[in-house]
Amino acid sequence: MKAVYPVLLSRGKERIIVFVPDFNINTQGVDEADAIEMARDAIGIMGIDMEDENEVLPTPTNFANVQKNNESDILTLVDVDFTEYRRKNDMKSVKKNCTIPSWLNFEAEKAGVNFSSILQAALKQELKIADNRI
Repeated sequence: MKAVYPVLLSRGKERIIVFVPDFNINTQGVDEADAIEMARDAIGIMGIDMEDENEVLPTPTNFANVQKNNESDILTLVDVDFTEYRRKNDMKSVKKNCTIPSWLNFEAEKAGVNFSSILQAALKQELKIADNRI
């Protein structure tokens, strides 16, 4: 799922402070580009955590309805593709139990087959997921 959320950038003493109203979270960056990247990361983390908890992601607030706290604040938008964010960042492994015939297990073990690698490749093929990770 893709979404675009408004964010407020405020100049701090040493960093750019970022507030994401729809998630009620803050982050920071060394400059504007870093602050926007950190906002995207914070939204992505919160989003996949909410999805894991079966919570509904917030609907992005209309840009025109977000108020600046100070005249010097920068109001901008940050896009997040939650599906892509999860694919790139949620790398924890989970154990799955599957059943295969004994004779097939024997042959696969004799051949030194990596069961996890084969299952991952087959699932990606079945789900038509391209593995574009570096």
